[in-house]
Amino acid sequence: MISNIQQTEFENRFAFIKQCSAEFVESFHSKAQYAELPAATSICDEGQHCTHLAMVLEGIGRVYKLSASGREITLYRIIGGESCVLTASCLMNGDSFPAIAVTETPVRAILISPRDVQTWFCQEPQWQRFIFGLLSHRLSSIISVVEEVAFKRLDVRLAELFCRSLAKGETILNKTHADLAADVGSSREVVSRVLRDFSERGLVKTHRGHIEIIDARLLNHLAEQ
Repeated sequence: MISNIQQTEFENRFAFIKQCSAEFVESFHSKAQYAELPAATSICDEGQHCTHLAMVLEGIGRVYKLSASGREITLYRIIGGESCVLTASCLMNGDSFPAIAVTETPVRAILISPRDVQTWFCQEPQWQRFIFGLLSHRLSSIISVVEEVAFKRLDVRLAELFCRSLAKGETILNKTHADLAADVGSSREVVSRVLRDFSERGLVKTHRGHIEIIDARLLNHLAEQ
């Protein structure tokens, strides 16, 4: 059972529950569990069975694939007001988790058991729409990741990543070369070579543990290629 304060926070993050039946809301509040996880916590490893569907109130989770050679590629991140589509799919079908999920920051979440995920899908239309919404939203984002890795040059993808930070008013990225490599699906060595080229051209300055964006105009021009 979750507290009244947690119920209110959940409603603010997941507005769909306001349209649900009174019976569903009562059942949801009585069966849901509240959890807090520190940063860098393993949520689920590839091949494991998911124990709960986490509906994030606050914090950031990351879902990624790891190759046999040790290269990572980020599939998507989960923030407050979101949940993991792969977890939902696995719980609905009884499949094992096909990726790796970890917390990037401390995370607070509401946890739903596999049995309740399945039962409510058959009983509550708004819950069913929420699950289908996860599938629609995340499927398009994963397709975008595949398209970028398959069809775009690495320098263009890195420029796009920097431009997204600029759009949020961020000129400093607190990421290592390895972090960036995981985000764009490449190796740290290749990313380092591209960043060295960016630095020589005056686009960015690389520092230990972070990267400073210098020339937004040229980065935008590169990102549009």
